[in-house]
Amino acid sequence: MYESFYKLEKKPFQLNPDPEFFYDSPVHKRALAYLRYGLAQGEGFIVVTGRPGTGKTMLVKALFQEIRNENVVAGLMVTTHVGADDTLRIIAATFGLSHDGSKATLLQGLENFFRSKAREGKRMLLVVDEAQNLPRESLEELRMLSNFEMNGRSLFQSFLLGQEEFRDLLQQNSMDQVRQRVTATYHLRPLEKKETKGYILHRLTTAGWKDDPKFDENVFGEIHAYTDGVARKINSLCDRLMLYGFLEELHNIDTKAVKAVIAELEEDSPSTAKSLKSSAVSLINSTGLPMVKGSGTNEDRIVQLERCVENLSQVIQKERTLLRKAILIQLDMDDVYDDVVDNNKQEVK
Repeated sequence: MYESFYKLEKKPFQLNPDPEFFYDSPVHKRALAYLRYGLAQGEGFIVVTGRPGTGKTMLVKALFQEIRNENVVAGLMVTTHVGADDTLRIIAATFGLSHDGSKATLLQGLENFFRSKAREGKRMLLVVDEAQNLPRESLEELRMLSNFEMNGRSLFQSFLLGQEEFRDLLQQNSMDQVRQRVTATYHLRPLEKKETKGYILHRLTTAGWKDDPKFDENVFGEIHAYTDGVARKINSLCDRLMLYGFLEELHNIDTKAVKAVIAELEEDSPSTAKSLKSSAVSLINSTGLPMVKGSGTNEDRIVQLERCVENLSQVIQKERTLLRKAILIQLDMDDVYDDVVDNNKQEVK
């Protein structure tokens, strides 16, 4: 939509992680170095944690891009709300193996597969996303798989990516044997203000941006303040900002535009209406303002005021709001369609 208006080659702020847009910030560069180190070690667990949206999945995709031509058979496990037996089945399915039979059958099948790949000079790597959802029993199964060896070398290695609570889980006494297998850990922090600017400009440049639209310097501070430097939130806000610029035919993005988009996002929040009503009731109670004539309660007055505001807002904003929502729905449907196509392609492979 806005790509044509700004003469971009592709969408710069899509939510689906694309390694082409990987931003080599100091924090992500260091995290990727830990993953490379763990891969070179060829054994144990590498643990990377961080808040939702800080770029853990993007890290994995960037790593997969690097090791595409290396002797590594890598699999990504994303279904983590499972029991121990289901964990083994999912791992088997991830590597294209039969996932029927008993636990003993599954383990034997995995070990045979690992050994056959080792004889081909290849190593097995499983990346577990959202690892904080794994039950203790599943982590123990991963530890047991790491015991498989041939000629003194480990046959199986795991990278565990999880949210902040996963660090707390690993510190529990019951996780002592799992901790002993951890060779490196790293925690992804959100981007700082300067890094947020670099991240935004990097994604724009990667998408073919030619300085249209221009961005006022204060814009980056506003974006960082609202998103806390979380990459996914930055993408979401900037995507809406570019759409806003297209609809308003802007070629210079300033803080006024950013605040307008933030206000729209806040309006989309389910809790906004409840919060506004609560604030209004609190304000009337604290100021002692008189109630509307004919109304028996503060609630009645709030309802009348809400209706007035709603009618005025509809007159001023109706056409613009409907247009934006229609565009956003279309964009969301396009993303869903793209995800379905990508998943179907992966299943075919």
